[in-house]
Amino acid sequence: MKVLAVDTSSKLCSVAILEDTNLIKKLELDNGLTHSETLMPLIKQLLNECELNLSNIDLLVSDIGPGSFTGIRIGVSSCKAFSDSLNIPCVGVSSLEVLAYNIKDDGIICSTIDCKNDNCYFALYQLNSGVYSVLEEPCAKSVNDVLSLLKSDYNNTSINFVGDGISPAQLCNFCIDKFNADKSNFESSKEEFCSYLNIENLGIAGFTKFINTNKIGENILPLYLKKPQAQIQLEAKLKGNI
Repeated sequence: MKVLAVDTSSKLCSVAILEDTNLIKKLELDNGLTHSETLMPLIKQLLNECELNLSNIDLLVSDIGPGSFTGIRIGVSSCKAFSDSLNIPCVGVSSLEVLAYNIKDDGIICSTIDCKNDNCYFALYQLNSGVYSVLEEPCAKSVNDVLSLLKSDYNNTSINFVGDGISPAQLCNFCIDKFNADKSNFESSKEEFCSYLNIENLGIAGFTKFINTNKIGENILPLYLKKPQAQIQLEAKLKGNI
């Protein structure tokens, strides 16, 4: 099964073609242009380099967020247009789940994305023998609330962190508190936490979802976990005038 994966949730515009879970080719672009200008030419270039066209694609996978509100809409609407016009199955996968796929060791995975002001998008997964299952559904929380949840509900469990929603300093303090470790020992042995949204992992996650749940004709929608900042500011302004 040939899979076309599209990610426009961040500043990168990324596309990839896979054969089932095996990457054929991927392209990523960060040239300062908006995704509305770069996505279609990038898809065309990718298909040409793989000597394919859209009729050869068996599954479309879109990152549905959280992330850039405008970027997500562009990626999702493009995949839905291809799906509707060419009758190609389409599935959506959250950015937090894509991040979780960076971890390959069995255990609990805390996936976070920074959403400013010491808040983050957050989800918790468990990896067991290659299967990722959801422990905590994607949501928006303060970093303190996330760490408090982990301390109270997963205190005796080893956790792999992925993403940029929790700073290295906050993670350091959390692990020191959790394991009563000496700070110097922790800092000398801690691993680098991966925050890269890998387009290949998006394709793999989408293919896995499609095969396991048969999501034919899924009506994919952007995953908005909080209001846009402009809307928050407008509501605060209007509230102040009441």
